Amino acid sequence: MIRELPTVADTHAFGRELAALLRPGDLVVLSGPLGAGKTALTQGIGAGLGVRGPVTSPTFVLARVHRGGRLPLVHVDAYRLGSMADVDDLDLDATADEAVTVVEWGHGLVEQLADEHLVVELDRRDDDVRTARLVPHGPGWEQRLAAS
Repeated sequence: MIRELPTVADTHAFGRELAALLRPGDLVVLSGPLGAGKTALTQGIGAGLGVRGPVTSPTFVLARVHRGGRLPLVHVDAYRLGSMADVDDLDLDATADEAVTVVEWGHGLVEQLADEHLVVELDRRDDDVRTARLVPHGPGWEQRLAAS
């Protein structure tokens, strides 16, 4: 599934749509270059989950937990993490069963945190239109995306 996202508002709306599919324990891995819309998509997911407060990039703190919605949102920026040991230090598995975990820059690093996960490959074209490609990993995600 590939979706064009011409504006930031479209990226937020797509995040809200994804939030409707999310369940406790879900892992969503966002990949793509700088400026592709990873944080904007996570903001939409947070809005769709109804979490309190603004969802901002966790670049400097590495991980933020947002509560108050249908499900807690754990938002991680793995850009500066170099190994699984660095991921383990964040203790993400402590909240993994009850929350939705969204990891920016986590491709190749965090997939083992869950039996199944969804990868969202984001890109930004020369005309500034973003695209999102959903790549399910596991039969549960394949079924959810097929039904949506």
